[in-house]
Amino acid sequence: MSDLPLFLPLSFIVVIVSIAASGRVGRALGTRPAVAWLLVLSFGLILTSTLTPLSEDCRCGAKVVGSCDFSRVGVAPIDELLQVNNTSLNVLMFVPLGVAIGLLPRSRRKAVLIVGAMALPFAIEATQALIPLLDRACESGDVVDNLTGLAIGLVAGVVAGRLLPGVGRPQA
Repeated sequence: MSDLPLFLPLSFIVVIVSIAASGRVGRALGTRPAVAWLLVLSFGLILTSTLTPLSEDCRCGAKVVGSCDFSRVGVAPIDELLQVNNTSLNVLMFVPLGVAIGLLPRSRRKAVLIVGAMALPFAIEATQALIPLLDRACESGDVVDNLTGLAIGLVAGVVAGRLLPGVGRPQA
């Protein structure tokens, strides 16, 4: 957490905003406020943890603005995913977003959210590469890890929705 000094204060704001927006977002998506809350919260926390500047002590990010490390374009080895490290945290960060989207009822809006969630890791890495103030490194492995977490979450959300019918639907 010390590498991201703005994470905690911004996370507090994200929690407040997600609570305040959950009813309206839930109605718009045809889901329960709790699912909408998870969706807004997870999206906000992803942005908070990936698009805030690193601390002065951790200036270890981008070496050249506009560059990206493409040394890993496949799924990380399983032993790396089973440790607490940057790779596993990048996977874990997108699981709640996937679960929330997976719990949504079938609709055009859900399809748009899936496409947007799949584009999000690419947008994050492009932003990290192009904005020097963030001092973040663009890495293709992060995109793969984020998409892996999103896929795991989507499957978990869809399965949970099937096992617990109505969990994603608003109360009558």
